[in-house]
Amino acid sequence: MPGLAGIIGIDGARKGASLLQPMISCMMHEPFYTSGRYVNEEIGLQLGWVSLKEAFSAEMPVWNEKKDVAVIFCGEDFTDPDEIAGLKNRAHEWGSAQAGYLVHLYEEQGARFLEKLNGRFSGVIVDLRQRRVSLFNDRFGFNRIYYHENPEGLFFSSEAKSLLKVLPELRRVDLKSLAETFSCGCVLQNRTLFAGISQLPGGSVWSRTPGGDIQKGFYFRPGAWIDQEPLGVDEYYGHLKETWTRILPRYLRARTKIGISLTGGKDSRMIMAWARTPPGTLPCYTFGGVYRDSVDVKIARQVAKVCRQPHQVISVGQDYLREFPDLAARTVYISDGAMDVSGSTDLYVNKIARGIAPLRLTGNYGQEILRSAVAFKAGPWPSQVLDEEFARLIGEARQTYGAERGRHPLAFVAFKQVPWHHYSRLIVELSQVTLRSPFLDNDLVALAFRVPRELAENVGLQLRLIAAGNPVISKIGTDRALLYESVPWMTKLEHLYQEFIFKAEYAYDYGMPQWLAKADHWFEPFHLERLFLGRHKFYHFRVWYRDQLSAYVKDILLDSRTRARPYLRGPLLEKMVREHTRGIGNHTSEIHRILTSELMHRRLIEGI
Repeated sequence: MPGLAGIIGIDGARKGASLLQPMISCMMHEPFYTSGRYVNEEIGLQLGWVSLKEAFSAEMPVWNEKKDVAVIFCGEDFTDPDEIAGLKNRAHEWGSAQAGYLVHLYEEQGARFLEKLNGRFSGVIVDLRQRRVSLFNDRFGFNRIYYHENPEGLFFSSEAKSLLKVLPELRRVDLKSLAETFSCGCVLQNRTLFAGISQLPGGSVWSRTPGGDIQKGFYFRPGAWIDQEPLGVDEYYGHLKETWTRILPRYLRARTKIGISLTGGKDSRMIMAWARTPPGTLPCYTFGGVYRDSVDVKIARQVAKVCRQPHQVISVGQDYLREFPDLAARTVYISDGAMDVSGSTDLYVNKIARGIAPLRLTGNYGQEILRSAVAFKAGPWPSQVLDEEFARLIGEARQTYGAERGRHPLAFVAFKQVPWHHYSRLIVELSQVTLRSPFLDNDLVALAFRVPRELAENVGLQLRLIAAGNPVISKIGTDRALLYESVPWMTKLEHLYQEFIFKAEYAYDYGMPQWLAKADHWFEPFHLERLFLGRHKFYHFRVWYRDQLSAYVKDILLDSRTRARPYLRGPLLEKMVREHTRGIGNHTSEIHRILTSELMHRRLIEGI
């Protein structure tokens, strides 16, 4: 994934330089990446970066006119254009680099300029005037920075594998963190899967001058948004409409081609309703499966047609299944084990999406921010497959999750769910495309904290906003048959039907009870999956693990190395795998997790 890696404070330039190259090399996942280095022995900095060639941050570093201040930036910034224009009016100059203005914001405002940045980013400030190096990230901590401190200095990277590569003593799995991934799907509390490696908290700026210690500070704290007073209902809608129409153009400006991943839901439709792009200039695509056109595909096709934009389907089928072993291993490697093997679908579809447009606009995080939707929870696990001590750690994970949820749903979503849970899929996507979502814009998220309590989970405001932007597409029902102007009874019946088929598909796939899996086994020759699957989802791992991927699952999970992992009970693991691959049990989620942990051991611990 595009990012940064480096060392602050190491003694001995030669040693630092010898460590930097392997840290960067293991982040070069694709031929369309570019990279660079900056080394300054006097201030104790070894720094490298990797970027997509067309990205906002491709031309690094950016220097001021005197060449005594530089910013090395990763990610994107959507600062108000008037702020940038003001710099030019005050005689600041920079070349063709899109991020060139950042160093001049720092010149004028010091580290306080970070408060104005708006996006998903991380970076380093080199101030030769004060001989200071500063490491920073965005206020959510979404552009993840892994770090480890030892007597030689602060080692940091956008990818944990960079640290594992040069610090072999860190190649140990933290079982507490691993248990949290089994229960919650992610590691909690800014810890990581690797003992001795942590995550930089969101809104951080850490600085050092030669001979000094790292000064660990924050330029933003969540309370600045959480402590705002709620607005009235009409007042909130007025602010929401004004904010949305003002910020959206920021995300439609680019030097490269933009495409949008369109679904049948409200969030991507909000973008389409207000995207004033000429016909034929915003390619739309939807991820689909092989059984039928899903509800997402059908609705997205209609929305694109109304907006006079091209639309195509990126299908996940036999080619994906043939590539699954490689895609799964790459997903785990790229994400440092944060994304489970099901994320291989994201790697596959985003690689194809890059061929349509290297910049992907998405409605991701819309319902999470505007409706405080919690997307993950701590779940139980079949303890018979797990070592007793590891099963106890899973119980602790559920307690930790409960304590972290707190009393403010949006605070949990924005400052914990986003950097802990949503990050895992994001990093896989970012390995192929530049991903933008207007729903994480600072102005919009800050406003969302002022939502009236009675509207906190209401979908009506989004539907109203869509209708205000494009009345025609507001008349197309969503994937759950929601309409701004509903038709009595008909809309309700359609909604109930869509809810039913959504739950039926889940019940036939991931959620199939064990007793029903045994019954389904007897009807396997009739391929009942053709009746249930593909209406809402484009991936179907229960059936795939049973059929097309069964040989791979058995090859990995029944291997002696896997069975010998100290947190697993080998004989019971074998029983579970054979039940699923014979079609007499449903262990999809367990296979996801154990496959992922095993590939993590092989690629990131033993094979780095």
